[in-house]
Amino acid sequence: MDLPESGSSHPADELISRREDDIHGIRTVAFPEDEIIREEKHVVGTRPKGVEMKRTITQEDKELAAAGYQHLDEKKDHRGAQGSNVSNVDIQEHRLPLESILDALKTSFDYKDAGQSYGLTHEEASERLKRDGPNVLTPPKKKSALRKFMDRLLTMFNILLIVAGILEYVLLGIDFKGNFQNTYLGGILIAVAFINASIDFYQIQKSEAILASFLAMIPPACHVVRDGTIKAIPAADLVKGDVFYCGDKTPADMVIFSATDLKVDNSSLTGESEPQERFPVPNGSSARPVEADNLVFNSTLIVNGEAWGVVVRTGDHTFIGQIASLTGGESGNESPLAVEIGRFVVIVSCIAIIFAVVFFAVGISTVYKGKAAQTVTFAVSILVAFVPEGLPSVVTLLLSIAARRMAKQNVLVKDLQGVETLGTLTRNQMTVTNLWSGEKMHSAFQSNNDDETTERFSMDASGMREIVDISALNSKIKFDRNDVPFEQRTILGDATETGLIRFAGRYLTSDFDDYVKQHPKVFEVPFNSTNKWALVIVNKKHETGNLTSFLKGAPERVLAKCTTYLKDGKMEPITDDFQKAYDDAYNYMASRGHRVIACAQSLLSKEEYPADYAFSRTDTRYPTNGYCFVGLVSLEDPPKHGVREAIGTLRLAGIKVMMVTGDHPKTAEAIARKINLILGDTRETLSAKTGRRVEDIYDDEVSAVVVHGDDIDGLQGWQWDQIFAKQEIVFARTSPKHKLEIVKRAQALGHIVGVTGDGVNDSPALKKADLGIAMNISGSDVSKEAANMILLDDNFASTVKGVAEGRQIFVNLKRSIQYTLSHSTPEVIPQLLYVVVPLPLPLSAILILVIDLGFELCVALSFAWDKPETADGLMRMNPRKPVTQRSIHMLKKRALRRTKTLARDTETQQLISPSRASEFWEDLWERTSSDGETLVDGKLLSYAYLEAGVIEVLGALIAYFVVFFKQGFAPGDLRRAQQASAHGGTSIIPLIISASQQVDALAQAQSIVYLSIFITQCFNVFAVKAKLTFPFTRRTISNPYNFCGILAGACLGMFIVYTPPLHVVFGGTDQLSPLYWLIPVAFGVLLLAWAS
Repeated sequence: MDLPESGSSHPADELISRREDDIHGIRTVAFPEDEIIREEKHVVGTRPKGVEMKRTITQEDKELAAAGYQHLDEKKDHRGAQGSNVSNVDIQEHRLPLESILDALKTSFDYKDAGQSYGLTHEEASERLKRDGPNVLTPPKKKSALRKFMDRLLTMFNILLIVAGILEYVLLGIDFKGNFQNTYLGGILIAVAFINASIDFYQIQKSEAILASFLAMIPPACHVVRDGTIKAIPAADLVKGDVFYCGDKTPADMVIFSATDLKVDNSSLTGESEPQERFPVPNGSSARPVEADNLVFNSTLIVNGEAWGVVVRTGDHTFIGQIASLTGGESGNESPLAVEIGRFVVIVSCIAIIFAVVFFAVGISTVYKGKAAQTVTFAVSILVAFVPEGLPSVVTLLLSIAARRMAKQNVLVKDLQGVETLGTLTRNQMTVTNLWSGEKMHSAFQSNNDDETTERFSMDASGMREIVDISALNSKIKFDRNDVPFEQRTILGDATETGLIRFAGRYLTSDFDDYVKQHPKVFEVPFNSTNKWALVIVNKKHETGNLTSFLKGAPERVLAKCTTYLKDGKMEPITDDFQKAYDDAYNYMASRGHRVIACAQSLLSKEEYPADYAFSRTDTRYPTNGYCFVGLVSLEDPPKHGVREAIGTLRLAGIKVMMVTGDHPKTAEAIARKINLILGDTRETLSAKTGRRVEDIYDDEVSAVVVHGDDIDGLQGWQWDQIFAKQEIVFARTSPKHKLEIVKRAQALGHIVGVTGDGVNDSPALKKADLGIAMNISGSDVSKEAANMILLDDNFASTVKGVAEGRQIFVNLKRSIQYTLSHSTPEVIPQLLYVVVPLPLPLSAILILVIDLGFELCVALSFAWDKPETADGLMRMNPRKPVTQRSIHMLKKRALRRTKTLARDTETQQLISPSRASEFWEDLWERTSSDGETLVDGKLLSYAYLEAGVIEVLGALIAYFVVFFKQGFAPGDLRRAQQASAHGGTSIIPLIISASQQVDALAQAQSIVYLSIFITQCFNVFAVKAKLTFPFTRRTISNPYNFCGILAGACLGMFIVYTPPLHVVFGGTDQLSPLYWLIPVAFGVLLLAWAS
């Protein structure tokens, strides 16, 4: 990238939002498309400082502040080389001279002037593509469909169900006649496990197919020369002999024939931690492929400079294609939501197993008196009652539905948790607005709303012609084609370069291409984010010589290299008056939110720099100072529509939005204020308002801070704490390494961090972040590959929809779990009474399964379409997992305690990690003492098991006793009869009631218990929604799928209870009067009142 002023193609579009929210609510950091780091130190003169935080703190405070960051300073081990595989690849083309490569590949390129290369013809490229196949690697071996299905089948819940079902069939083998009725129960349990796994497997396969279809829409692209024209083609269409322009990620193995300051990151292939320099070798290289200076490999990153190369290997024949060990399998990282649900599943399963074992012991010693077969069936019913069998499928379906909704909003979610997103802030359409030269301000167009002293742009004004020359000649842009007029061309370059070239092309008196050819480049130093300037030496005659050096870049960097300034065609020495005029002009431009570029030139004398002078970057053999300052150019990139409103809404939602940009602090602050990202005072603005010195203003007097990138490397732990404690934060003049540092520091304080990036150098931060978010339109292929999520339209305003969607997913998921768990108590308590009192069994195991997998599954799934309780309620909710001063203090104290108590190996002095048991109890204590809200917390369990569950069980038991009473059985009769039956009696009541009447009475009682649970759960559908409003508001009942689920459950209940052929299996009866339904209805109303 060649952005002299900023590290971004969008001047203020870089955001960090640190968010203490649900796992869907990922705190997001959006970063610029930063340029490549170049290892060069700069001694800069004065610069606008960021906030210098001064404070006297104790040693204890220092230790505590540094505790959370110590792990960031530990030296990391670098990966070694990949072993002998690297040496055994079969690549020989790099050994050939360039002339021989031309003949061998039958292609056309000009290694003296790469831009004039002709490349392959379209017809020849098509023939080679048919012959050699597409340029794609054979994908790594993935899990088979059977393996994926088995993974879904062998989950904790499903294993419990399968084991329980097998136990029933084992009992059938022991006593076929006595346990024949359990045939249905065992079959249903095993079938449920397979149905669960099938639903989960189907959704995973469907999600993968959706993801693959979206990724197919955004294939990696590259620029090649065909028929003498630069074209963007899919990387898969590259063929041997293609002439390729390298500037991003290399899509094939290539021999370099022209390069400018090229450095390549080979770490993914060779383990080399430092970027390697690559350059043309006209006579070929005799080194091994991995060490060849003229060879660039597929999948490696261009981290500095640019190059032209010819493709020599594609697909599986490339370096990476020949090393099988590099094509690893799928990653197994689980999302935070999956971890949380997995933990919940384990806890519920353990509770179910413990209760089943306890009830088995109690049952076999009391009611069943050694009857093992009946006791096992009873224990299985307890197990089934505790395990929410349909919950895994409900969770999967809910997330899949949400992902499809996000896809319709142009958000490709590769990780289902990443549904709260941030995008770019500006339109990426840079336009030159003002120019300042010769101590005069000029306006580039009328609608700029400048004051009366600002003159209209004219080529005859002081310094304007020189600024146009620098804009045109000190540039690295490319055109899609050169055979059309300048105005009709598409410029291939970043926004700043594009804006400058459009401006220069408008005012050049001659044809743009002819003008550039008249003044060819002799030497150049490309822009990079460390130097923040670009230098080019061109063949442009003047009075003292033939060569002219043009410099453009960050104003403070360029001015530091100047000793004179241009005024009315003369070079004047830089004085204090000029410095003041410069500062005023700079502040005028930057304070309006414009990106500011400085231009300078040096007329090289032929005595010092003759035409054959050997310029070199390695030993700084080029002019680095003594330049003449020409002027300042400001460019405007208007904010996108809706950005200001989106930031306001995000702030209302408890999201702290921070900006990270390569722009000047003044520009960054102005843009931040323009979009309402900064509303309060910084120390500088407060100083200007009050007349106090900046040093005299205390840190707690201001709510905003602008931090200069040069300060970041020297910040101490307590200073990072102070920065992150501010409500409005801007990081300006940052380099690519700073963004990664900011991410790490935020994570160290407990923040979940997401990174939005679109450049090559964003990939480390994208990978480091908890959620990587890439831009589709402006993003590089590397950033898309590293990200977890892709914004297909690059729209920042869509973040509000994303945040709301993410919070709604969490709310819906929590409601569904809360609703599903509520029926466990009315299923378990009757079983307990059956053993302890005892009473005739109120609810059979098979009816429990019908509840869990019948109407409960339908209704629980309907929560996926729930709408927010109130119009803006979601965006006014408190963050789910707030990172507060208390949570940060706890985290730091724990880190400090571990640092001081961890043992070290006596020989290697490496830290010995604590035991898993101690870490478990520490984590458990932190979770219970934290302020955060989890998916399944104490409040949810209390409501499900102790509040709604107790109300439902009371309704079911009262209906149970009323039905028996109407059939002539008092509660005492039931207890005595059940005791007699347990001791070998033949009837449960006096003989005045026939056996058939007794059987029908029991069937009616069990049926009303089943229907009672269903009816009260219908009311619970709306009770679980009553968090901000009453249960029956318009929004609460606006989900038609809730009523569809209830209707499906009602049909299932009527079918099971009142259909005679099913009575053998489910024990129902068609004699049950609908009047008994009024009892659970009354308790349903009570549940709504309680929830209100």
